[in-house]
Amino acid sequence: MASTTPIPSTGGDDPAPKPKRRTFPAEYKLRIVAEYDAAPPGEKGAVLRRERLYHSHIIEWRQAREAGALDALTDRRTSAVRPRKAAEQAELERLRKKVARLEKDLARRDAALEVMGKANALLELLSESAD
Repeated sequence: MASTTPIPSTGGDDPAPKPKRRTFPAEYKLRIVAEYDAAPPGEKGAVLRRERLYHSHIIEWRQAREAGALDALTDRRTSAVRPRKAAEQAELERLRKKVARLEKDLARRDAALEVMGKANALLELLSESAD
């Protein structure tokens, strides 16, 4: 006989919190890439396991180092928030975009009205010639 143990409902509360993305300072990245490059052929995997990293981390960090951009080694997605524009600048930019969009719509409507006017004139000519 099968036991009928009720399955507990999570009730919408997720017991496991969402994992956080790890961030690495530029100095750490440079140190690990140097250590990885200096490791003998059989020990490179040990460096990755010890630091809980993937080979793709090393490739990306090495490319950034070779590009000579220490700033490129900081993860822009998780680094400090970029400074916001002044409220006036943001409003000005938003209004400029709106004006450009409205001018484009106006030009489209003017072209449509011109076509409709020409079509109307053509229909009138055809109507007169039919009489």
